[in-house]
Amino acid sequence: MAPTACLRLPFLPARAPARSANPAAAYPSPRLPSLKCSAANSHSSGFSPNSTSISPISPPRATLADGVESVDANGLRRPPAPVSGLTVPGARDPHWLPRPLTSADVMDVNGKGLKVAYQGCPGAYSEAAAKKAYPNCETVPCEHFDTAFQAVQNWVADRAVLPLENSLGGSIHRNYDLLLRHSLHIVGEVRLAVRHCLLANPGVKIENLKSAMSHPQALAQCEHTLTELGIEHREAVDDTAGAAKFVAEQMLQDTGAIASSLAAKLYGLDVLAENIQDDKDNVTRFMMLAREPIIPRTDKPFKTSIVFSLEEGPGQLFKALAVFALRQINLTKIESRPHKERPLRVSDDCLLKNFDYLFYVDLEASMADPKTQNALGNLKEFATFLRVLGSYPTDVNEP
Repeated sequence: MAPTACLRLPFLPARAPARSANPAAAYPSPRLPSLKCSAANSHSSGFSPNSTSISPISPPRATLADGVESVDANGLRRPPAPVSGLTVPGARDPHWLPRPLTSADVMDVNGKGLKVAYQGCPGAYSEAAAKKAYPNCETVPCEHFDTAFQAVQNWVADRAVLPLENSLGGSIHRNYDLLLRHSLHIVGEVRLAVRHCLLANPGVKIENLKSAMSHPQALAQCEHTLTELGIEHREAVDDTAGAAKFVAEQMLQDTGAIASSLAAKLYGLDVLAENIQDDKDNVTRFMMLAREPIIPRTDKPFKTSIVFSLEEGPGQLFKALAVFALRQINLTKIESRPHKERPLRVSDDCLLKNFDYLFYVDLEASMADPKTQNALGNLKEFATFLRVLGSYPTDVNEP
């Protein structure tokens, strides 16, 4: 084989910049304050290099006429005082300027043409949540939560709808951990009322059942009812619809499944009892994930989900929460999770002391609101890690 020759480009000397007759033209114009996305430092935070963080750029120093934020002894900036009589020229009004379109804008509002991934078998509650979020979508079942994340990240699916917390069972910690491992964005939420049913093969009666099979949380949510029905044995599986599928395929006569009425129709099972959950107010909150964030707005209720970590010290968490309280931003959720990359924090006396924690917080605020940007800018000044997981519309519909 003949050797391959490398293409060599001729060396050209650099051209000197042309002098301008206007001295001011030689200097760049000052940049307006903005919020930029930057890759998270994998060496300092311990997370994937694909993760992103929101870093506010400090605005130019304001004059007294602009209304500046006062700084107290703890380093917390108070919101700027309102300034009366301040007008913005129409040509510089940000609401007058058109915003760029994203893929979320050109998608059908009902999800037509979207492929939406969920965890579980067909008939799972997650599939019902996906259909509620995107009524005309094509659902893509995934074996594990991680598989649904990868399906969106690798362009196999357009969206993912995954559970985040349940009113009875609490948070789904696995999905909180996966939010940091992957670079997806929360673009919406949907609440689904969970109505558990006791399913069995045709001809099987409740008195014939000795065992119930379902997801561990579903079994826990129906514990009291199952005991009253005389069903003592429990079998835990990966998901509720998978339990219904297994009972149908194996033609079990002494085992029932706890799943949805949709699963009964899909797998040809009879519904022996409906609404068997111990607490009738059983609601699961699902998050909608996408590769790109949506553009936040202020004309409708929005939530913003963040995660951050702090240095050890008295009052550090109080200081972090104060940046929101000072700006009248309400928090709807706060939860701590051990930092998996740094499980133990070393104290000054070189003794292992405490876990190092990540704090997950949901704010009743939009990233389009300047006070939200100011609050996160203040938090970033002393937080060791900060990432915005998403700013998205609040689900105000009935579950």
